Amino acid sequence: MQGGFSVTDLLSLFSASIFAAALVAPANAQDLPIGETLYQQYCATCHGMSGEGDGPLGEVISVPIPDLTQISARNDGAFPMLKVIHVIDGRTGLRGHGGPMPVYGAIFTRDAVAARDPIGAAIEARGRVMSLAEYLITLQK
Repeated sequence: MQGGFSVTDLLSLFSASIFAAALVAPANAQDLPIGETLYQQYCATCHGMSGEGDGPLGEVISVPIPDLTQISARNDGAFPMLKVIHVIDGRTGLRGHGGPMPVYGAIFTRDAVAARDPIGAAIEARGRVMSLAEYLITLQK
């Protein structure tokens, strides 16, 4: 077909567009307002709104709740992004809290599966974990 697109070309273009849109969506999920909202929903009950470990459930939890504002200070002034992501995600076997913290990677994946396919759910869960980690950077003192 001269001067136009074949059906195969149009299908390839459509597939590429869908793939590109899927790649952009997780990047948008890492906005700080999303991380802050997720923090308020999932983390503040234990770690407190300020992140200092003074949340309302602190009185009933038997393990010390970490002060999230001191993550960088406890790591020679550098924010250990990968370690933080692993702790939030919880599916890597690295349980910095000794186990009582929920496995948010699994929770976020389960919540996303209802609306998406398994791959899309995994991407969304990773975006949420990354958004939370990015928000924790803003809490550092």
